[in-house]
Amino acid sequence: MKTVLAINGSASQNSSNGNLLHALSTSFSTSYKIEVYEGLQNLPLFSPQLQQAGIPEIVQELRKKVASADAVIICTPEYVHNIPAVLKNVLEWMTTSGELADKPVLPITFAPAPPRGEYAMISLLQSLKAMKAKIVAELPLYQNQLRVDEGNIYLNEEHRMLFQEALGLL
Repeated sequence: MKTVLAINGSASQNSSNGNLLHALSTSFSTSYKIEVYEGLQNLPLFSPQLQQAGIPEIVQELRKKVASADAVIICTPEYVHNIPAVLKNVLEWMTTSGELADKPVLPITFAPAPPRGEYAMISLLQSLKAMKAKIVAELPLYQNQLRVDEGNIYLNEEHRMLFQEALGLL
């Protein structure tokens, strides 16, 4: 069974991006071990000086999770035509250490409605390509296409099949 680390790129607690990743984890639990990583806002702000002084333990733990996973999903909203600062910060912590190099990655944008998310995807792809990640597909999704009930996201058959294909590429 493949292990997948699913990173919630949102700065919000109880975000729709996190809820989507939990729906994936539950829906595909018989085929994939999907661990949802949340709390990016708890990581210290990247700086070369802090990196030289010693990598904080929370960053080391995330790096280990990324390195040991067979694949990574990154799900992000779009903030001001970009990825959230907390996600950019995580990517900066992993730039020189190489955990994402040649790692299969599925980038997902999850925004309220089209065309939101387009710029975030472009930004995320640029960072992942610079880090030499193996991008298996790009998946823009919209909240107005899925059933959401009290924060829970329910995948319809069309989206379940879409995710099955995307996960199969990992």
